[in-house]
Amino acid sequence: MSTQNIDQIWFTRCPVPTATGLAYKLGWLDEEFAQDGIKVSTLQDAPRELQRHHYDHQLPTLIREGGNLLALAARAQGAATKLIGLTWIEEWQAILVRPDSGITKPEHLRGKRLALPAFIDHPIKDHIRGSSIARGMSLHGYKGALSIAGLTLDDVKLVEVASGWGNTGNRGERLGDLWSGLQDLIDGNVDAVYVKGASAVDAAKRLGAVVGINLDSYADLKTRVNNGTPRPITVHEDFLENHGDLVARFLYQTLRAADWAKTNINGVRDILKSETRSGNDGVETAYGDDFHLSLVPSLSAERIELFRQQKDFMLVHGLLDRDIDLDAWVDFRPLAEAEKWLHEKAKAA
Repeated sequence: MSTQNIDQIWFTRCPVPTATGLAYKLGWLDEEFAQDGIKVSTLQDAPRELQRHHYDHQLPTLIREGGNLLALAARAQGAATKLIGLTWIEEWQAILVRPDSGITKPEHLRGKRLALPAFIDHPIKDHIRGSSIARGMSLHGYKGALSIAGLTLDDVKLVEVASGWGNTGNRGERLGDLWSGLQDLIDGNVDAVYVKGASAVDAAKRLGAVVGINLDSYADLKTRVNNGTPRPITVHEDFLENHGDLVARFLYQTLRAADWAKTNINGVRDILKSETRSGNDGVETAYGDDFHLSLVPSLSAERIELFRQQKDFMLVHGLLDRDIDLDAWVDFRPLAEAEKWLHEKAKAA
């Protein structure tokens, strides 16, 4: 396929470990497309008027590796996207409590007050649901924790708290604000708060909250399905159909970066400090010692079914405008092509 009329590829990723972020920071994405005179830019550094496309995916040459709440909501609202990859990164999903709470197991949550962030006041009204990230993550985090003990959301009291940062301000610098319920926890207004990621580690330490339930310590992946697990890679349909080779080349570099990460954990951690806006302790606590071994995107049957669980959860809990056909959304072609190139080049080497 021709690269004619393409001079800019945009990509966006969330502040978590991603092979996309690594490939960009290593300079491999720039190198891949420089030969065609194509510039690769991150939406996080784009003018503010373009940053909204992290939410609505209306930028034709955008490749998005980000939380599924936004990707699924955009698709339900009619965004012309295709799902071309899914990653699964354990990123410190936990239920935080006060040190004297006595909550150390999922069964201890029965009858407790759990913080539920409100729907955000979003300037784009179509995006109130999917962009209410803290609410969606908290609900599914509690559901997963409760299910371990055979409990449901009916067995606890959900207490609505402030919404978090939503769609205002600098997303990267205000991640700690996403867990607005932490102050309610410390003040005694709630008994537990769901959190995830390196920024939550830093916020918890700052306020004196402790881990009551570490969801990452349980074997069943279904208890940890949430906004970033699985994390989708999506692309505009027109970009894929008219310039599928560029999409495959982009994915090839992410696969290279995922392979590089397997033997370069210190280098990955150094990059992650800037990606997550967190310090050494936050990165090491949130992601542990093995996360760098599993950054590879996949479209396995297991991962698609875990993603379906998230989609169904969002529909039931009012986070989607309407249901979507997940199977029709998936396009296996670009990842399969990228995997073939990686295998061929490894064999040649």
